[in-house]
Amino acid sequence: MKCAIFRTIILTAILTGATLVHPGQTGGMQGQMFAGESLTYEGRVSKLKVSISVAELAFAAVAKPDSDELVLKTLAVSKGTLLKMFRYSFLQQYESTIDLANFRILKTTKHDVQKERIRDSEALFDYGEKRVRYVETDPTDRNRPPRRIASEISEPLYDMVSSIYYVRTQQLAVGKSFDLTVSDSGLVFKVPVVVTAREQQKSTLGNLWCFRVEPQIFGTNRLIEQRGKMVIWMTDDARRIPVRAQINTSFGKIDIKLKSVTKQS
Repeated sequence: MKCAIFRTIILTAILTGATLVHPGQTGGMQGQMFAGESLTYEGRVSKLKVSISVAELAFAAVAKPDSDELVLKTLAVSKGTLLKMFRYSFLQQYESTIDLANFRILKTTKHDVQKERIRDSEALFDYGEKRVRYVETDPTDRNRPPRRIASEISEPLYDMVSSIYYVRTQQLAVGKSFDLTVSDSGLVFKVPVVVTAREQQKSTLGNLWCFRVEPQIFGTNRLIEQRGKMVIWMTDDARRIPVRAQINTSFGKIDIKLKSVTKQS
């Protein structure tokens, strides 16, 4: 599997753990409670009965003063074992700006480093014109023409992080299903989501009952055009904390586990 696909798989799994949610509230009223929350995760890859730590991730939700906007800041950093095992390293800084009044994505920016390759990008969402405009540049080569993509959009629309905020606003129950429209790198995808079970999970917060949520991100015309399966466990309580995510792929199993949760007033 190509390095870019490997990085996308890890980050997609981790980005699902960016927020805490109390169900039964909607829009800006709910979004304000995210402000000040930080979560950290560790990603491990298992293959041939060997499990190694390959990534560390951190998330922070920051409310913009005097506005109805929330900024989600994500930092994903590979660990040395990833470089040794796959000859691959990455660093990604990811920011999502959400309009809380309508609960939709306004802007996504990325700083993406994959070994020697560096890319900066910005996606702007214009709901009046019903278009997302994506521009990617190489900061190491100012003579390189920007990569531009424009796609038609509709509402509601999310990026990878804000889509999970929406999932956590839902009253989850076994058997419930719904579709999300998600934009990544200027493209737009439909992501079916199914709640398949209620299970206990051991976590840093204790042994908790969780909903087993399965976003269908793998397959033809999906976010990742590869064979695989993704599962997220979110606590069955008012907090809806994603304590674990697991992805099975052709090269091994990726396990993402919560390390810590903090809240600043």
